[in-house]
Amino acid sequence: MSTNSPSSNDSDAPRGPEPATAPPDAAGGMGAPAFSPLYQQIKALILQSLQAGEWKPGDMIPSEFDLAARFKVSQGTVRKAIDELATDNLLVRRQGKGTFVATHSEQHIQYRFLRLLPDTGQPDSQGPAERHIIECKRLRAPAEVARQLSLRTGDPVLQVRRVLAFGGIPTILEDLWLPGVAFKGLTQETLAEDKGPMYALFEAQFGVRMVRATEKLKAVSADDEIAGLLGVENGHPLLSVERLAFTYNDVPMELRRGLYRTDARHYHNELS
Repeated sequence: MSTNSPSSNDSDAPRGPEPATAPPDAAGGMGAPAFSPLYQQIKALILQSLQAGEWKPGDMIPSEFDLAARFKVSQGTVRKAIDELATDNLLVRRQGKGTFVATHSEQHIQYRFLRLLPDTGQPDSQGPAERHIIECKRLRAPAEVARQLSLRTGDPVLQVRRVLAFGGIPTILEDLWLPGVAFKGLTQETLAEDKGPMYALFEAQFGVRMVRATEKLKAVSADDEIAGLLGVENGHPLLSVERLAFTYNDVPMELRRGLYRTDARHYHNELS
């Protein structure tokens, strides 16, 4: 994950002692507990505004000066909170323009969630993946899916199955489960017609922004059905990747299980 937090041109004007407790939010309530560092409290309040949709993906947020006045803290405290949000890829600083809510339509954000890369060449050397949506159906959440998505067993979910191909070679078979209420109106036709990143679609049409994910990896072998969909022999070794993606404030919004061919690609991750 890259860290890009250029410093602001705004000066940190003195404001006197910082308050010892969390500043009130816009609704008049209190922020994070008083024992957390003040900049972390401001970060939490900014996250609340992002989650509430006050600033949407691609929008410019208020200046550090305006946010400092809003939260009654110094610009330096606001700057530190924004620096962390930029490091987390939730905000993007643009020199001379301001600070913007990050969006999945930006290339460097897209590649945060793209881990299967070609053994040779650049990540986009073969162009975008060719996507084939096998099915998109609504069903009641099985117990395990409901547990991971923090739903109740039987709550409505959307299940999507698709195959991604690179250079005409089927490479990834994915099954996704999405909360039915949050993704009401998502159809197989919508998924098939959209040519951008799936997370950008979720963001633009449903107001759901994936901000982080956890993954579990293990080696498996292809059964008859999977072998047919990926064009490999029965028993072919595959990499299984289970991802749970979260929106703001650690709300799970997608369970994704992928089976990856790695004969010409590898799983890449950066640890920092």
